[in-house]
Amino acid sequence: MTDTTSIRHPTPLTSGDFTAAEEPFALFAEWFAEAVKAEPNDPNAMSLATVDDDGLPDVRMVLMKGYDAGGFVFYSHITSQKGRELATNPKAALLFHWKSLRRQVRIRGNVSPVTEAEADAYFATRPKQAQIGAWASKQSQPLESRFAFEQAIAKVAAKHIVGEVPRPQGWSGWRIVPARFEFWHDRPFRLHDRIEFRRDAPDDAWTKVRLYP
Repeated sequence: MTDTTSIRHPTPLTSGDFTAAEEPFALFAEWFAEAVKAEPNDPNAMSLATVDDDGLPDVRMVLMKGYDAGGFVFYSHITSQKGRELATNPKAALLFHWKSLRRQVRIRGNVSPVTEAEADAYFATRPKQAQIGAWASKQSQPLESRFAFEQAIAKVAAKHIVGEVPRPQGWSGWRIVPARFEFWHDRPFRLHDRIEFRRDAPDDAWTKVRLYP
């Protein structure tokens, strides 16, 4: 299981009825804490949806590496497909699906880059082999062979046998600032519970509505 001990999050709620929640971040913290205990692999995995220049959606799985009231953070190469699409259209949607709990959380909002200091701090926590891989990979670009990639990894590893591996300038992170949350919980006969939180700006109060399944 992915180590999630470094992920920052608000204090979870204690109420058993999630539809009574008035604030989405605390509810997410409660559900995420339960997912960490229940999911056998990567409870912080989330699908990330972006849009290309033609308006065609892209979706892929990424790992959430931090969250708080400011938003949800993940890291990757700036020149990757997701990075290029976010540079052009800095909006995204996230989906957490915790199958063992029969729960989903959908999030939509604007996206902004993390600071250099944040990217440096997180990169320093990665295993050295993963740091080396970040230097060797030209993410989303054509690769002539696996052998070519392994050669690139070996060259970077030889360069950094001793000492720390610095963060590549082309590797950083993004923060999705939620404007919408939807919490979904499975119920018998597909009569599911759904609540949505909305706000027009990050400093606005949240409004909540219950949705038909």
